[in-house]
Amino acid sequence: MHIIALFAILIALPLLGILGAWLGLDAAGIASLREQMQTVLPGYLATSGWLALMVTLGVVLVGGATAVTVSLFAFRGKRWLSWALLLPMAMPAYVSAYAYTDFLQYAGWLQGTLRGWFPGLRLDVRGLPGAVSMFVLTLYPYAYLLARNALGERGTHLMEAARMLGAPLSERIVRVALPLARPALAAGAALALMETLADYGVSAYFGLSTFTTGIYKAWVVLDDRLAAAQYASALLLFVAVLLWLERREQGRMRFAASRGARGDDGAQARLPVLSRGQTLVAWLVCGLPVLLGFVLPVAILLHLWWGELGRSAPTGFEGAQAAAFDLARYAGWVWNSFRFGGMAALAAIALALALCLALRSARLPRLQGAMLRLTARLAGMGYAIPGSVIAVGILLPVAWLQSLWPAAGLGVLLTASSLGVIYAYLVRFTAVAVQSVESGYTRIPASLDEAARTLGSKPAAIAWRIHMPLLWRSLAVAALMVFVDVVKELPATLLLRPFDTDTLAVIAHNLARDERLGEAALPALSIVLVGLAPVLLVMRALDGGRGEGLQSGVPPA
Repeated sequence: MHIIALFAILIALPLLGILGAWLGLDAAGIASLREQMQTVLPGYLATSGWLALMVTLGVVLVGGATAVTVSLFAFRGKRWLSWALLLPMAMPAYVSAYAYTDFLQYAGWLQGTLRGWFPGLRLDVRGLPGAVSMFVLTLYPYAYLLARNALGERGTHLMEAARMLGAPLSERIVRVALPLARPALAAGAALALMETLADYGVSAYFGLSTFTTGIYKAWVVLDDRLAAAQYASALLLFVAVLLWLERREQGRMRFAASRGARGDDGAQARLPVLSRGQTLVAWLVCGLPVLLGFVLPVAILLHLWWGELGRSAPTGFEGAQAAAFDLARYAGWVWNSFRFGGMAALAAIALALALCLALRSARLPRLQGAMLRLTARLAGMGYAIPGSVIAVGILLPVAWLQSLWPAAGLGVLLTASSLGVIYAYLVRFTAVAVQSVESGYTRIPASLDEAARTLGSKPAAIAWRIHMPLLWRSLAVAALMVFVDVVKELPATLLLRPFDTDTLAVIAHNLARDERLGEAALPALSIVLVGLAPVLLVMRALDGGRGEGLQSGVPPA
């Protein structure tokens, strides 16, 4: 129980740090807040609001169109496209922004060709429309996955029933498919918006004034802790609304699934077979997001890396020394990313095991049960909190404690070692581990625990000898998901990493910010390669109905 209480404190401390900063609001702070409301806050609010609105529309349109096409129609190449549509999940939005910035530069091949056809034409990806495009192309799989599942459960047989009643295809899509997928699309859009609001790389690289860039600027550049807390509070309010919306729509999805026909009804319904012309349209609808969201950015990054490799090819002894130095630097970035990811993954699955094991106990006092439920909810909120908010929520109480006890060295302990950044990762990503481990526990019958207790086994022995052999796949999935999220995380790493300790995400951002895109290509490609691992897991889960065993940690029967 002490571990659970400590876990609850660890998760809640950044939130309390953000909210507690308002308690020290004095006359100077009120004047600063009034000045910000007249200067920068309207810009942050307007940019973040427009970004959220346009990303929502784009994710719903792309995710809904692809889900309807794949779920409700039969055409050649459908199976390949159904899993290829998940590939952009491996591409962080800031990596895609680096690739397209080089591809669409004014002196590049594309703009040069277009200016030959349309004199005076100028494309500039660095702006709000470009940022919206980056987010939509990399985040639409959230809406696609949820909408595809919703339509797969009930959509096929309801579409067949509407067809037998004489409804034309367009009316069946508008009046049957889209209302059925609406809760899933809303939940997917909410998840995509959480990622959008948590992003720092795209906004900073494109020069947008959003709350995430405002938090970083207030803390690092202006050294204004109160302003950083105020921006973080506003962003936290945004995220709280989105989290409430996502949970509400997920509840509607479960209600619809429970009320609908289950079993083989959808499998027995015959999907309409598209003609050759309609198949071309389906390929365009499903293939274009894959091409623009994954294939083209990867090709651009490979081209940049190959060109940089050719320019820095070793010639002579000095060239070989430079190449060895570059290789050593790259190995250091990889080691830092993998070290942080491994430490966070191990700590996250340990905390998740402790929490889920405690939740599994059926004989808890009322107070302990209430605390466990509160802790589980706090853990679920962690993933929705942007990394920049978590970082500021950690640094604020540490700075306050450091001012009270300078000799304690708390600030040095958190910022000069890996402790602070690992703590931020745990607050943000333990929810991923908890969800996977909890899913695995649902597949372990409670009768096994009861039988072991009647034989005199203690809880630790039950967990080690019964639960662990059945949970190893869930633990592996949880560790992998946390590891990948840590490798891709940028804002929390930027604010909390130890001095002169760069990860792949940080170095890719720094090199791209300095317009050294050729050098940024290799670490960016490495991030994409690591991000492919969970995408392959999802593909396997969707292929042949093998997802239940993969998610739960129990091999499929």
